[in-house]
Amino acid sequence: MSESMSGDHKILLNGHSSQYLKLNVGGHLYYTTIGTLTKNNDTMLSAMFSGRMEVLTDSEGWILIDRCGNHFGIILNFLRDGTVPLPETNKEIAELLAEAKYYCITELAISCERALYAHQEPKPICRIPLITSQKEEQLLLSVSLKPAVILVVQRQNNKYSYTSTSDDNLLKNIELFDKLSLRFNERILFIKDVIGPSEICCWSFYGHGKKVAEVCCTSIVYATDRKHTKVEFPEARIYEETLQVLLYENRNAPDQELMQATSSARVGSASGTSINQYTSDEEEERTGLARLQSNKRNNPS
Repeated sequence: MSESMSGDHKILLNGHSSQYLKLNVGGHLYYTTIGTLTKNNDTMLSAMFSGRMEVLTDSEGWILIDRCGNHFGIILNFLRDGTVPLPETNKEIAELLAEAKYYCITELAISCERALYAHQEPKPICRIPLITSQKEEQLLLSVSLKPAVILVVQRQNNKYSYTSTSDDNLLKNIELFDKLSLRFNERILFIKDVIGPSEICCWSFYGHGKKVAEVCCTSIVYATDRKHTKVEFPEARIYEETLQVLLYENRNAPDQELMQATSSARVGSASGTSINQYTSDEEEERTGLARLQSNKRNNPS
């Protein structure tokens, strides 16, 4: 037996498994048996109270353990029963996990980790603001560090009857917006507007807070009896403008050579140049970027 400067003592335990011990864990007092503490052979507590290691006691015979004692009662109950209700909050579970790892109580640590994982709220892949006013839209554009794409879509603004394919094309525009927002959400701010003044389906593209392009997907056609609303789905042009707006990702002005190249690409498309239909995300991006690079080489400044 050795005596420390504080008057505490280090001793070896030689008691029976039914012998009760007094534990002072970080100022929290517990009373339990050697059998409970040594029930699981793989734990640090089992090694501490097996009689092979010295333990520190104070002048009143309390065995001192320099750990937080808030959850030590749960640890004792787990050693007694092999299972225990976990705390309700993630903070307390995380604290218990730290103690379970310290004492090498693997089963309890695994239970805590599973509980923390189950309590985790899934983070959304992307958030799409649904604006409620034009003032709100302007605020979103002014504070965003990203370029922006706004889709105005309003079925209730149809003053005339739709053409036969208009309903399908309106749905295709909405589906493309959802697809692009999932794909580029980390680089572009996507906003959906369902309260616009008069448009039925219109795309707007913003860079540095200013509108740089617009794709209106509706027009009026005349039949023998009345006017009809025609909704179109210019997929290739919408995708080109989305790639174009990526040039405004940084706060500096876009590269002028690349702007000229992409402008040439849009002119070519508008004049009837054939653009292949895209069959996959990877093919879309390869095709679009390859076209931009090709036009940049063919149109040096």
